[in-house]
Amino acid sequence: MLQEKDSDSKKKWYVIHTYAGFENRVKTSIEERVILKDLADIVGQVVVPIQNVTELKEGKKKVSSRKVFPGYVLVEMEPTEEAIQFILSTPKVTGFLGNGTTPIPMSNREVSELFDRIESGTAMPSPSQHFSEAETVRITDGPFQGFSGMISEVDNDHGKLKVLVSIFGRQTPVELDFLQVERL
Repeated sequence: MLQEKDSDSKKKWYVIHTYAGFENRVKTSIEERVILKDLADIVGQVVVPIQNVTELKEGKKKVSSRKVFPGYVLVEMEPTEEAIQFILSTPKVTGFLGNGTTPIPMSNREVSELFDRIESGTAMPSPSQHFSEAETVRITDGPFQGFSGMISEVDNDHGKLKVLVSIFGRQTPVELDFLQVERL
């Protein structure tokens, strides 16, 4: 997916802002225009970072792809006036991430971490779901949706909880995925 960069390359990675939902079109447009205008020496790879996300729909887990940075595309290029104007003239591009018209490159550390995550399929850091026993949660999916209960067991390895739900006046243990509850 990503090619190794030459260590002496003048190209750096930049973030360009696009209209939301047009990231893939912008990527394709830049790639096609680079070939047409013979600019491969100053404009390199174009990437729309995606990650796989597990969602719960109708009680079933579903894996889908999501854009890591909706409305943004990464481009590897030399920071020449020609390259900057080329990117800015691409349809559906609104500008570079940076101050005004001067794009600011991503640091080598940011680039390395991001691409390592993309290539390994590791999810981007997100607020981690750490639940603890005796915590009160609301069930958001499944047959007990809308009920509240207290956590009696936490299985972090499998992303499961046992929640004590009051049904007909009795505390009944219900096993749920982390994705099926929210904190109160």
